[in-house]
Amino acid sequence: MLVSVSVRLADGPTREMPLAELTSDRVLSAVPWRVIRSRRGQRHLPGCYWSSTTGAHVVYESRLELARLLFADIGREVVGIAAQPFLVRDDRRRHVPDFLLKRGDGSVMIVNVKPAERLEDPKIAEALVWAGQVFERRGWEHEIWCGADPQLLANVRFLAGYRRSALLDPLGVAADLPREEDLTVAGAEDALRHAGVSNPRPIVLHLLWSGSLCADLSRPLTADTNLEVVS
Repeated sequence: MLVSVSVRLADGPTREMPLAELTSDRVLSAVPWRVIRSRRGQRHLPGCYWSSTTGAHVVYESRLELARLLFADIGREVVGIAAQPFLVRDDRRRHVPDFLLKRGDGSVMIVNVKPAERLEDPKIAEALVWAGQVFERRGWEHEIWCGADPQLLANVRFLAGYRRSALLDPLGVAADLPREEDLTVAGAEDALRHAGVSNPRPIVLHLLWSGSLCADLSRPLTADTNLEVVS
């Protein structure tokens, strides 16, 4: 069965093509398929998130989608993010995924964000199975995301407050950090302080966000958290 896809180009028109011809770069240069609207009394909380990956705002339709955006934005793996990227359909179904993520190695993941309880709805479950099969045939991964460990999410949300490198001291770079096995947050701050950084904590937290430093974020983040300098 033929599967087609429609994308909205930045200058206004809609382009339809076979899914096999759609590239991630075309999607990343398009605009969201749906316009995000808010209304009084709605259950979901939509908005715009400024992404350090794209250097621009990315729309989301719920707090759960915002949480998935944070995980896409942190670190170095993802290099492109598109929200509400396109409409895919065949003779019987229509589907707009939540996100397209392009990784640095060129691979693509399509993400659908759904609360776990909604997966118990047979119609939703069937639609997501179909979507997964469609994207797999295209050579793209498909993820159904229902949430994350609360401690991990809390740490990622906290670090997101330090994602804007333009607001930080330019002297704070990972090269100033000692490559030692017992390096901690407090030790990294001391090393940057000795390198001339007057307020090193935001630098360390930004380096954690950007992937220049690595830590176990499934545990509470403290001054004693062990760090690894990433090349």
